Amino acid sequence: MRSLDLLIAAIVLALPAGAQTPAPQAPSPGPFRPGPATSPPPAGYSAGSLNLTLEDAIARARTYTQQVYSAEIAAQIAHEDSLQAHAALLPTVNMVNQFIYTQANGKPSGVFVSNDGPHVYNNQAVVHGDIFAPSKRADYRRALATEAVARARTEIAARGLIAVVVQDYYALVVAQRKVGNAEQSLREARQLLDITQKLERGGEAARADVVKADIQVVQRERDLQDIQLAVEKARLGFAVLLFPDYGQAFTVVDDLDKAPVLPPLNDVEGMAGKNSPDIRAAQAAVEAETHEVASTRYAMLPSLSADYFYGLNANQFAVHDPEHYLNLGSSAQVELTIPVWTWGAARSRIRQAQLRLQQARNDLSLTQRQLLANLNSFYLDADSAAMQMASLRHSMELSGESLKLTMLRYQAGEATVLEVADAQTTLAQARNAHDDGLTRYRVAVANLQTLTGAF
Repeated sequence: MRSLDLLIAAIVLALPAGAQTPAPQAPSPGPFRPGPATSPPPAGYSAGSLNLTLEDAIARARTYTQQVYSAEIAAQIAHEDSLQAHAALLPTVNMVNQFIYTQANGKPSGVFVSNDGPHVYNNQAVVHGDIFAPSKRADYRRALATEAVARARTEIAARGLIAVVVQDYYALVVAQRKVGNAEQSLREARQLLDITQKLERGGEAARADVVKADIQVVQRERDLQDIQLAVEKARLGFAVLLFPDYGQAFTVVDDLDKAPVLPPLNDVEGMAGKNSPDIRAAQAAVEAETHEVASTRYAMLPSLSADYFYGLNANQFAVHDPEHYLNLGSSAQVELTIPVWTWGAARSRIRQAQLRLQQARNDLSLTQRQLLANLNSFYLDADSAAMQMASLRHSMELSGESLKLTMLRYQAGEATVLEVADAQTTLAQARNAHDDGLTRYRVAVANLQTLTGAF
């Protein structure tokens, strides 16, 4: 009897994982019953549910995430500011249409001499242009730099969002994988329970072995329920970023085994120097404050402007007056404004702008140092995760081999049920550690790409 059981067990363990025929299952106290040995659909799958790739998730997050939307609006507002600053450099045309009534007192001008008559009509086209206004040119350049800051911050928000999406995406992927791991561990625990029951019936195993195997089955059922709960919680948290209705049914594509290769550190540093939106934003802020200093200085210089008027300025709303003189005509004026005394306000604004420029330069220096620190930290994390993946895979393979050998030794009477249970636990932990290692690498690469862009 013992030899027959050993032969059956050896044949079962030698078969591929997908080809093993489940042994008859003993009743268990838990509600879970394993499905077929073929790979089941991901947890949460239902007919009509969306199956999202990482690119799909990123696109949806950009659509529904408030931070990126707000940053894009801020960039559009900054663009309109630059358009307005540019328009301020160009000549303007306005139409003036005015009627002034003055109380009559018997004189031609009425009560108010300056109004030159009881009825005054002003209908004129006014062209105004600044001939020399360096302060406005500095304001325009400052608006362009401010727009560059806003656009860089939009990219910062977008890259930060990508890192969050990648982290949530692969947290859901690894949770789905762990459901499969838990189901496999449950099948292995039930296989052990079945073997111990057969050995007990043949008088070759103690009742304690059956009890221990039954405890293993119950524990694996609880583990499966916990990981199924973790999958649902991960899906709900991720859905907030992807859908206006977080109850949308969806699954994610498992591409953990298609991770990008980590380039050398020197290449990564070069990409970060060229593509870092944080550096661009800090540099644009320095440029904006530089133009602000220039603008405040130019405000102390004279400014020259010209105006041209054409139209009607008469006591009658007519082309000719009662004496048949022409009312339509033109005039021009040139205005030179010279700042003389502002009680120190102009110099105070210059000092204030210089202090802002100093702060912007300090921020740029800090951003550069922080970029280098984060770059090296993220790279070390990604490199460490990459090196550990082969080790984790090897540990998982060794754990699977150890379980097979321990099961054979137990059936031969050379090992205890505790050793088998320990080997099963070790294999379950190795499977989960392998999947966690893959996820750690993908998240580390995503964090690194927030500084470098895609590679």
